Amino acid sequence: MKDSNQNGQPLDSLDEWEDDVVRRYPEEAHKAKEDFRNYEAPARDTVKEFYRINHINQTYDFVLEKKNDFLKFNRREMSLWDAVEFLNTLVDDSDPDIDLDQTQHLLQTSEAIRADGHPDWFILTGFLHDLGKVLCLFGEPQWAVVGDTFPVGCAYSDKIVYPEFFKQNPDYNNPRFNTKYGVYSPNCGLDNVQMSWGHDEYLYHIMRDYLPEEALYMIRYHSFYAQHREGAYEHLMSPHDHKMFKWVEKFNPYDLYSKAPTPPNVNELRPYYEDLAAQFLPDTLKF
Repeated sequence: MKDSNQNGQPLDSLDEWEDDVVRRYPEEAHKAKEDFRNYEAPARDTVKEFYRINHINQTYDFVLEKKNDFLKFNRREMSLWDAVEFLNTLVDDSDPDIDLDQTQHLLQTSEAIRADGHPDWFILTGFLHDLGKVLCLFGEPQWAVVGDTFPVGCAYSDKIVYPEFFKQNPDYNNPRFNTKYGVYSPNCGLDNVQMSWGHDEYLYHIMRDYLPEEALYMIRYHSFYAQHREGAYEHLMSPHDHKMFKWVEKFNPYDLYSKAPTPPNVNELRPYYEDLAAQFLPDTLKF
């Protein structure tokens, strides 16, 4: 059963979800824990509606359908920079916090990583990490593009934001999917687990033949807050997952806390990033 509002656009801006994540998990460690997950403020109404639709519709079968459709990579073929400029059409003037296009946001993330002296592949990952949002330009609704990600095919954790909305998901009462392990086995490893569909999973599959494994974990799981912030899925993770998640945890502060009102100089930085991409990626990518 699909929700009647599944094609709605509950967020005023795609960045609104990331801004909400920052509110949930502020960088300041001294902030009171009860202030981390405050969802009742009126400003969060659109985010709450976003997650209501997301949680109703992100089923196991839905994920398999989307992967079967989009992982054919038959929508468009572009160079990396063409894809980034294509993504710029998602700029939303309603974002009250920052007036930057997608290129500038990606560059802020990657330039912060670069300034801290991380390896080339890490810098490139920062520049690439949100490229999967082109799904919106292929007609996907917001709830199937952004949002916290989580496993499907097993019981939904109460550590996922707004867990009460899963009660309307068809998988919630399905005995095949509603147990702790569902269709999986203990510590089977996340590579054997189906994650909710969105820009993270999509970009991971685009990049899986080109980047180091550490980078692929960063891309695929950077929105999996129920695990890397809450530890909710230890029972599905392998020792190798835990090792790789140290890189996910290292990446996330650059994604969430690198926004600044001063835009990077795109024209000045473009040659560096074109050369960087040429080290790892083919001339064109299939989307």
